[in-house]
Amino acid sequence: MKDLGYYNGKISTIEQTVVPLNDRAMFLGDGVYDATIAANHVIFEPEYHLERFFSSLAKVKIKTDFTYENLLAEIQKCVDLLDSDGPLFVYWQITRGTALRSFTFPETKPNLIIYIYPAGLTDLRKPWKVITKEDTRFLHCDIKTVDLLPAVLASQEAKEKGCDEVIFHRGNRVTECAHNNVNILKDGKFITPPLDNLILPGTARRHFLDICRELNVPFEERPFTTEELFNADEIMITCSATYGVPVNLIDGKPAGGKDPELLYKLQKAFVSDFEKETGYKTDILD
Repeated sequence: MKDLGYYNGKISTIEQTVVPLNDRAMFLGDGVYDATIAANHVIFEPEYHLERFFSSLAKVKIKTDFTYENLLAEIQKCVDLLDSDGPLFVYWQITRGTALRSFTFPETKPNLIIYIYPAGLTDLRKPWKVITKEDTRFLHCDIKTVDLLPAVLASQEAKEKGCDEVIFHRGNRVTECAHNNVNILKDGKFITPPLDNLILPGTARRHFLDICRELNVPFEERPFTTEELFNADEIMITCSATYGVPVNLIDGKPAGGKDPELLYKLQKAFVSDFEKETGYKTDILD
């Protein structure tokens, strides 16, 4: 198969996959999701993603019969059906179920959706341009909910301004991007926002912290300000398919570019880990 859509065990192409009108994701955004990359049919860091996924399920009180092990097996079964050995975007979500629209929980079984298609990794050699924007989203950003309208609107604004991403802030505290985490390098340190209800616990963010420990690179998990963002030696955007892409323009002003050696060292370590785990040679850095 070139791509795959899955709904409660029924497998077809994405185009042919049908979801009931009364699935609670349709009217209420009542579900959670996660996503990662696979290459050579190897899912990259599934343990990080499933840990976060089940945490999101618990926070929104969706109960499912799936365990960590059998959900991973179901996702892997779908990955194995794809023809490509190259990078695949692997997405899955569970919604509260199918029922007439109601703001209270129905007595219904949750629905599982999986979809997979070929997708490249972010080219780390091409810096991004970003805008900043006040973060007016809700106060549960640690939950990976399917209700993403604020991120959609912010991403569209960035696109209309010729930029690649949005960096949110609450007052002068930087939180995260529309669909990535944001981190900075300053004076040889990797600095990342703390895990709280204002940011998603990113898996790539977590991996970079492990890399810092392995390479003896100092790091801090703490809030940082918009002023620190503009004055950072480097700005690194991270997510499951983006392994530390730098930023060179913020709100039309030059940014970063002051510590390319440390930036490259961290990027190289992440790319190397991805290649070792999946057996797939990338072309996103060298």
